[in-house]
Amino acid sequence: MAKRDYYDILGVSQNASESDIKKAYRRLAMKYHPDRNPGDTEAETRFKEAKEAYEVLSDAQKRSAYDQFGHAGVDPSMGGGGAGGFGQGGADFSDIFSDVFGDIFGGGRGGSRAFRGADLRYRMEVSLEEAVQGVEREIRIPTQVKCKACEGSGAAPGSTPQTCPTCKGHGDVRVQQGFFSIQQTCPQCSGSGQIISDPCRECGGRGTVADTKTLNVRIPAGVDNGDRIRLSGEGEPGEQGGPPGDLYVEISVRPHTIFTREGADLRCEIPLSVTTAALGGELEVPTLNGRVTLRIPAGTQSGKVFRVRGKGVKPVRGGTPGDLLCRVAVETPVNLTKQQKKLLEELAETLEKGGEHHSPRGSSWVDSVKSFFEGMKF
Repeated sequence: MAKRDYYDILGVSQNASESDIKKAYRRLAMKYHPDRNPGDTEAETRFKEAKEAYEVLSDAQKRSAYDQFGHAGVDPSMGGGGAGGFGQGGADFSDIFSDVFGDIFGGGRGGSRAFRGADLRYRMEVSLEEAVQGVEREIRIPTQVKCKACEGSGAAPGSTPQTCPTCKGHGDVRVQQGFFSIQQTCPQCSGSGQIISDPCRECGGRGTVADTKTLNVRIPAGVDNGDRIRLSGEGEPGEQGGPPGDLYVEISVRPHTIFTREGADLRCEIPLSVTTAALGGELEVPTLNGRVTLRIPAGTQSGKVFRVRGKGVKPVRGGTPGDLLCRVAVETPVNLTKQQKKLLEELAETLEKGGEHHSPRGSSWVDSVKSFFEGMKF
């Protein structure tokens, strides 16, 4: 199988600088490194291709030969200088891989390793009114604070942490793997650079103890189910001087007895009496910021939706407020008196004489049923 062009593999042009080539390789190495893609053979192949391309293009002599003769200029089997001679000049792989592994595993070269604190999630339940109009809430969350007994050192009072004998206090050790060496977290001290032989009994050697803290959270108007509010730096504290994590407040909106929300619109169902539906009239309906009057035209059918402009929700990221959609449901009267039943029976007789004039949907439905049965063959 023909080899791919080294410049194409790294995604750089033929006049790319040494710095551009190094940046491109670091990006690909971080993306396709086997430790980040366990069991992914395609990623492993891409990683090997990038490594071979970088070894050639980062060496001025090999790059010149490749530019003139292609793969034949650097492949030993074809008489070239060889792309497999790692460590024979050119790229400083101990340098490039310590950079890459530092980015992958969270540290750099030299000194003890700092770790960013974990992010926290807090689920906050709010009413629909609070979600639409906004609200400020006070919450209490768990946190870690410096242990007073050991003043954060992790060592029992009267003792002090000792320098780690494996990494000599650096927090990192260099491991030789074939032709290159990588820098990784010291396995004995876990990157702290110190060993605590007599841990503090209050904190167990961690240097911190569990506590709670109170925060004021402002919920902006227009939030919806699943929206998250990020409070930077309010997560768990970092280790070895690392930055704290963040706190994410996830919004959960309680179901409302009247309204349901669909994006920026609000929906509600309104019961409508038979008389109002038939004769028309006015109906007072609620909104989240007051009341409005709906004009019901005569002959309104059940299921008709009336739109009240601008009485929905203003989106949290700005924009025009949605609408309130009121769906009417015509109610059949129940628990009728003898007089009411008699009046309805009289009404039914007069309506039957009117036929389609009084019940257009019913008449058209009867005609459709009749045509359906006539077209069927039994």
